Amino acid sequence: MSLRWRIFSLLILMIVLTASISLALSYFAAQRQFNLFVRELSRREADRLGARLSSAFTASMGWETLDDALAEAGYDYEDEAADHAEGEGESEAATSEDFHIDRIRIVVADMDGRVIADNFDELATGNLLPSLAGERREIRDLRKNIAVGFAYVDVHQSFLETESLGFVQDLLASSAIGGALTVAVAAALAASLSKVITAPVTALTKAAQAIAQQESATLLPVSSSDELGKMSAAFNQMTGALQRQRNLRKRLIHDISHELNTPLAVIQLEAKALLDELQSPNLAARHINQEVTMLRNLTNDLNWLAETDSGEWRLNRERCAINKLLASEVQRWQPQAQSRQVALSLHPLPSLPALLLDPARIRQALGNVIHNALLHADARRVVVSTTVNEDEVVEISVTDDGTGIAAHELSQIFQRGFRTEHARGSGRGFGLDIAQTIIEAHGGSLAVKTDDSKSGTAIKIKLPIPKR
Repeated sequence: MSLRWRIFSLLILMIVLTASISLALSYFAAQRQFNLFVRELSRREADRLGARLSSAFTASMGWETLDDALAEAGYDYEDEAADHAEGEGESEAATSEDFHIDRIRIVVADMDGRVIADNFDELATGNLLPSLAGERREIRDLRKNIAVGFAYVDVHQSFLETESLGFVQDLLASSAIGGALTVAVAAALAASLSKVITAPVTALTKAAQAIAQQESATLLPVSSSDELGKMSAAFNQMTGALQRQRNLRKRLIHDISHELNTPLAVIQLEAKALLDELQSPNLAARHINQEVTMLRNLTNDLNWLAETDSGEWRLNRERCAINKLLASEVQRWQPQAQSRQVALSLHPLPSLPALLLDPARIRQALGNVIHNALLHADARRVVVSTTVNEDEVVEISVTDDGTGIAAHELSQIFQRGFRTEHARGSGRGFGLDIAQTIIEAHGGSLAVKTDDSKSGTAIKIKLPIPKR
């Protein structure tokens, strides 16, 4: 069963259960209240009848006018039943039903418990009165102020039972109709709601399947700010990042292939020239050695990236003088700077405290940053400087005077394998990614400050000063 139908079924079940519970509570509450009402009505009717029969007994000085008093009170049903039977003799069942609904039984007995009158003619006059239910009221001789008998009202509770049953049945029928209409309306709303809830999930499923099948996924519509809207927005963000990673991977594979093919082609040409005696052994060996070094550097970079991804590499920290590391690294890159006709300089260094570092990894990070600055084709000057800010952090800046990085490339500068348009054809695109990983592992940060107005680029490295 699909999610939509499960949600729809669950909503319908909740609605039906709620309506059923509400109907049951209404039924029992109405029945209880109606029973209380009818009982109160019976008590009042018994009080009225007791007073009427007491007045009739007092006026006649006996029970002679008892039947007339019951008839005046509306409890003599023999004449009414006879008249009704004459008019509708062929509808006996209807007659019995009609006269059963409102008939109230009255039994009158004297003080000795002998029956004087029973308007239902179920008890013979003069017989001892059996145990009866219903409301009991005294019949008094008002002149002598003494009790002369008792009147039992609604002995079989017929009025209570029939009227209560009819009222509650009507209530139940009307409530059931209203409940059915409510369930029908709620079902339509539940169907619409389940569709609204599952529509983004269905679209998300289709988009995810398209991504899994290497198809270009379309962005999901974000039509709300609730959880579903946030889910769609997050998926769109993930889709964009995934597409960028796919493009970056394709470009990375192409670049790595190029980086591998170029030295291999040179090595092959040098070897062929050496075989054809067109190249001297010393010069061929020097060229081949340079290309092998490039291949080894590329392999080292790839190994490093594999180690960082798997979390296998560790830092071997020790207290180091950062001044010596900087001076040594600038000196190491001077030959390449001179070959590119770039002035690489180190500003006078202030007194810097010893830092807790892995010297080999920090040299690798600094070398990558300096090498990246030297790769800019139009850079003629690269300056390395340091400061200590108020946050007890050593800040190292590597600044070039080349063309700044375009705004649309700035957010990708630390992505693996990314190279700016100005740097295409040089480098492998791993340097800043590796440098950032190393610096962040030391608890520091690496940021770039630039614009595209030929004002140069500054890479800023911040390393924390250990607490003493």
